[in-house]
Amino acid sequence: MKLMLQELERDLLGDNDDVGDMFGTGLNMEIDGEWSGPVRTEPIHEPPKESSSSESNLSSISSNKEASHFSSRTPKQMLIECAAVLAEGNIEGASAIINALRQLVSIHGDPPQRIAAYMVEGLAARVAASGKYLYKALRCKEPPSSDRLAAMQILFEVCPCFKFGFMAANGAIIEAFKDEKRVHIIDFDINQGSQYITLIQSIAKLPGKPPHLRLTGVDDPDSVQRLNGGLQIIGLRLEKLAEVLGVSFEFQAVASRTSLVTPSMLDCRPGEALVVNFAFQLHHMPDESVSTINQRDQLLRMVKSLNPKLVTVVEQDVNTNTSPFFPRFIEAYSYYSTVFESLDVTLPRESQDRMNVERQCLARDIVNIVACEGEERIERYEVAGKWRARMTMAGFTSCPMSPNVIDMIRKLIREYCDRYKLKEDLGALHFGWEGKSLIVASAWR
Repeated sequence: MKLMLQELERDLLGDNDDVGDMFGTGLNMEIDGEWSGPVRTEPIHEPPKESSSSESNLSSISSNKEASHFSSRTPKQMLIECAAVLAEGNIEGASAIINALRQLVSIHGDPPQRIAAYMVEGLAARVAASGKYLYKALRCKEPPSSDRLAAMQILFEVCPCFKFGFMAANGAIIEAFKDEKRVHIIDFDINQGSQYITLIQSIAKLPGKPPHLRLTGVDDPDSVQRLNGGLQIIGLRLEKLAEVLGVSFEFQAVASRTSLVTPSMLDCRPGEALVVNFAFQLHHMPDESVSTINQRDQLLRMVKSLNPKLVTVVEQDVNTNTSPFFPRFIEAYSYYSTVFESLDVTLPRESQDRMNVERQCLARDIVNIVACEGEERIERYEVAGKWRARMTMAGFTSCPMSPNVIDMIRKLIREYCDRYKLKEDLGALHFGWEGKSLIVASAWR
């Protein structure tokens, strides 16, 4: 039974003794109030429905584990073992492993220790059926930074894969500007507007008179922007920048949930080239696996009806949407382990910015992916092939990134650690760390 579990673990994660030893032992977990406290063992209100073939191969693991068993396992192995027993509904066994794991991991340690610390709290939240509440609490917090930037924006700045995704989208948008006098960009989640600071700067450098740029941002009432004072503040910042750089620019905010946006609310005007930018937004829209309404495909069809000249999509390249709990846990562990490792070359381990990013952004997403089900699971990422299928079904045609955009990004990647990689596949650009694709950017018309 134990050998079967270890074999499955190796197949899914490519585990080996060297990797397991990287986690280290004997470190106490030091976490704020939202992460602390013993595991509650109340019944899960909405038991996960399992249908994975990989899970069917898992035999039940007794909750009566001896301390000697835990001491012989690495945190990585214990995480997988805990997820396996939890997938079978063994709450008592999972709780025992969680309590043992908390003595072995630290949010202040190396990347494997940090990811393990947050993954175990995702498992604890699932055991306690409190994942949705913890997710909402984390989502509404701002990091204590002097300029009040959202932690997600910090992540976009310090993790080159996210930054390159924005750059690829901007490059495709600027290519679409050619021979246009007026351009209208619609963005359903512009975060703190950094993508458009770079875009306006690039437009100002174009030969000849730059086109008039109109930017529409959708202001979801639950967004970080609303908590930070609304999109109007972001709009004013962009308007001042455009004025200084001599770019004709106007900004408008649409106060509505994304799912309720209609074409009439977007004020599309004749004579404008329309561009729609989806940057890390579409995965928040529920699809057919959550509701018959299928907001994800509904939004894409609505955008297609606007007849845009270009649509750009930037998303995380991982499947956390329709996978049952156990394979989803494995996917999340593999993906976020790579993200945590890549952060190690851009920010010191003791950096407060890094702590904010990991706790407010990555930990929040991990808890939601691991602990939540149904409508409460918001972070529903899909792989590049699935996005390609969705865009095609909505009537879009792939528009490969231009050689100029690809060459520009390749040159910039060389300035970073050589472990960052760029790969072009079927017209999309994949940005990754070593052999793992993290972000995919694509353009459509």
